Amino acid sequence: MRILIIDDDAIVGALLGEMLDLMGHDVCSIETSEPAGILAAARLRPDLLIVDVRLGRGSGISVVRQVMIDTPTPHLFVSGDLASVRIEMPLSAMLLKPYSEAQLASGIQRAIGATSH
Repeated sequence: MRILIIDDDAIVGALLGEMLDLMGHDVCSIETSEPAGILAAARLRPDLLIVDVRLGRGSGISVVRQVMIDTPTPHLFVSGDLASVRIEMPLSAMLLKPYSEAQLASGIQRAIGATSH
């Protein structure tokens, strides 16, 4: 599966990318801001977005809303605080940081299932 990571913490993004590589996924890009995430999603057309809710430059929720206008794409929100996602996008798959590889795999499956309904 081709996955786009959008997380404003470069270290967290890199570690997540390594974890996904070890799980057999292809990380097509790691972006750190809302504008870059939106552009990368349009350009790369990933199979899945893994998006941090709070970005230093922008909002992960805004990224997903913008991407979904053009192409319904499975997405998984990750954050230390998921309250805003639960309010604004309650049907989205979510994963609380920190998480294990097993929790990430389960979150990916929930994201894929949420989009197929």
